[in-house]
Amino acid sequence: MDKTSRRTVALAATALLAWSLMPAAAQAQGAADALLNVSYDVSRELYKEINPAFIKQYQAKSGKTLTINQSHGGSSKQIGAVIGGLEADVVTMNQATDVDVLAEKGFTPADWRNRFPNGAAPYSSTILFLVRKGNPKGIKDWNDLTRAGVQVIIPNPKVTGNGRYSYLAAWGSVLAKGGSEAQAKELVSKIFANVPVLDGGGRGATTTFTQRGIGDVLLTFESEAELIENEFGKGLFEVVNPSVSIEADAPVAINDKVAAKKGTAATAKAYLDFLYTPEAQSIIARHNFRPRDAAVFKREEKRFAPIKLFSVDQLLGGWAKVSKTHFADGGQYDQIVAGIKR
Repeated sequence: MDKTSRRTVALAATALLAWSLMPAAAQAQGAADALLNVSYDVSRELYKEINPAFIKQYQAKSGKTLTINQSHGGSSKQIGAVIGGLEADVVTMNQATDVDVLAEKGFTPADWRNRFPNGAAPYSSTILFLVRKGNPKGIKDWNDLTRAGVQVIIPNPKVTGNGRYSYLAAWGSVLAKGGSEAQAKELVSKIFANVPVLDGGGRGATTTFTQRGIGDVLLTFESEAELIENEFGKGLFEVVNPSVSIEADAPVAINDKVAAKKGTAATAKAYLDFLYTPEAQSIIARHNFRPRDAAVFKREEKRFAPIKLFSVDQLLGGWAKVSKTHFADGGQYDQIVAGIKR
């Protein structure tokens, strides 16, 4: 068994153990009346509010009681667990590449983007900077992250959507201003030379920055800034909006293999359809994710930073190209890390 296969099996075993430790009542419930949403690391609080709202609607329409269980972790790790045997009815990820991997393995169709509006991404976010109170290092934009003596906290781009979006936001910030690919690589190389530790998920990176006190700036999703402040204390940190950043779509998909096996296909579709309703879009906005509903976005516009955004498709050639160029073995990211002298 090769290293990748062993890692996938280990992830699946961990995820299946977590399932086995769920309350017996949830396990005993009929499969058609329970869903498992496998999601990424920083969406816990969002779905803790989304799920009861959908359950209430589902019961009103069907007369049935529904249980929705959640599983969270680094996005690519989560997809590895699903491929390894974690029986997700739906996946709600923060990068399209992970759903594409699921499609390649036959769990969802290749045209999964066409199943739901907006390329099957009911909301988006972007990458901002979180600095310590008073911004002691005077960080204002991407170039400041390259300065000597500035420690940057970013989760590992190999296994997390947060890390990949942070990496691509930095790379694209150069191209968006007319710079070259070589200049983009130089910037990103200097930033990652200032990264003291690569955590395996967005929450791990947040813990490193907020609780372990490591780093001068945390690259994180816009949706996380208020949550971090509420959890760790108001006034301890400040948000810095870079001049340009990336639009981070959050795609969703039905796991057809599991839904067919468990008889949950209709319920799974209804659950993901619900994410596009005004009720769910309002919840999404309250958690500082950018809703697709124009009326909801306008009403909550003050929550979102007025940053110039670019998309992976618009500026970087699409996720297929990005995955091969940057994150495949031996790609740009591996070259950058290999060239860093500690």
